[in-house]
Amino acid sequence: MAEQGSNGNGAGMTPRADGQIPIQAKIVNQYIKDLSFENPNIHKLISGIGDQPNLQVEVNVGAQRIDGDLFETAIDFKATATNKIGTIYVLELVYAGLLKIESIPEGALEPFLLISGPSMIFPFLRRLVSDITREGGFPPLLLDPIDFGALYMQRQRQRPSAPGKTFA
Repeated sequence: MAEQGSNGNGAGMTPRADGQIPIQAKIVNQYIKDLSFENPNIHKLISGIGDQPNLQVEVNVGAQRIDGDLFETAIDFKATATNKIGTIYVLELVYAGLLKIESIPEGALEPFLLISGPSMIFPFLRRLVSDITREGGFPPLLLDPIDFGALYMQRQRQRPSAPGKTFA
């Protein structure tokens, strides 16, 4: 019979049929690490909105070990709206989650932190982006879901192959 592990709250973790203990992950905290909203041409925009804005969105993710089984995963988000008048707004936001992760093989840690971690905190970043753009005097920017798995795979293809960890 397989031994049961402890998940830290006194309850045992039951191994799966293949003998592996399932990954235990929970969000300990989530927070804004950095936030900037610039509205540089508001006076020009009030007198005439101008043409349809061009929106450029950039998303990056990162992760780092904080201590033992405590990790931080972060989404670095930037949205720039422009039109012929100039820059409408620039929103920069780094939103992070502090995750406690147990029972994870070392090889699965990086993908978990860069795919599952951002997926867990993305709905909160999405709400913040919507609220901030609305409070800035513009229609709320409603973000479509992001495929963090595809973003991770793209990142893997772009980086030179080198052994070792890619997160701090």
